Amino acid sequence: MKKIAIAAATGNIGKRVAEKITAGKTTAVLLGQNLEKLKSLKLKNSVPVVADISSPEQMIAATRDVDALFLLVPPVANTESLKEWYQKVTEAGVAAVKENKIKKVVLISSLGATTAPNLGTVSYCASMEVAFDQLQASVLALRPGYFMENFLLQAEEIKTKGKFSFPYSEDHDIPFISTDDIGDAAARYLLDETWAGKWKLNLMGPENITPKEIAARLTASLNKPIRYEKQSAGNLREMFNSWGIVGTKQQELTELYAALGDPDGAYATPRTPEAKTPTTFEEFVAKKLLPLL
Repeated sequence: MKKIAIAAATGNIGKRVAEKITAGKTTAVLLGQNLEKLKSLKLKNSVPVVADISSPEQMIAATRDVDALFLLVPPVANTESLKEWYQKVTEAGVAAVKENKIKKVVLISSLGATTAPNLGTVSYCASMEVAFDQLQASVLALRPGYFMENFLLQAEEIKTKGKFSFPYSEDHDIPFISTDDIGDAAARYLLDETWAGKWKLNLMGPENITPKEIAARLTASLNKPIRYEKQSAGNLREMFNSWGIVGTKQQELTELYAALGDPDGAYATPRTPEAKTPTTFEEFVAKKLLPLL
């Protein structure tokens, strides 16, 4: 029976990957730091394993005898540098693949990776791709656009104030994608034994949408006026400070938002047929946002 290790298995993407993989006869090794949360997934053909994915020793121990590895770098609060966090997770994953001779790896990278330096976590994803491309394993780097699920963090603002905010121009084209579609793509390639080599795949949702268009669509879906309010640099700093994000980490996130908001940057990536994923923004709203409102 095939065995696949899934990092951050309780997150939006990891959970979706695990659900798809365990629907058949494949065994999923669910990696996370909270055993109760892993057990709460209640997935058949799964083995919960407590492991720090930034620790080479723990990753090697947790992935023995697996045929494939799904790896992403989850958000973390207790780090002063996102670059350092990405490096640690990358090094631990590389060590596991080398030591355990894992045959296939599917990474979650970022749209625009390798396009330019100093793009915050987009650049760190590029470094992760480079590190895994040095291995003997077959490696697929999935490069998704902007998560639709980011709207869930603003559900209260949308509900009580009739607005949502990003630090982007109202006319900035954004390739919004559902994390469900990212998880589905990852699971599909983890289960597929016909591909090999090192390659990249952009995932860009069904269409690019501007914040101005999103406001109109939310207004129609919710049957109440919803407006878009662009965050200024000062607003962004205040938000980071309120979350306790300061220093290097704040600078890294500022660089990331600047990169994603650049009209000629990461999100200017041309669309190709294989980059399209099925979940529309309206479907996301109906399934995930409306229940919170």
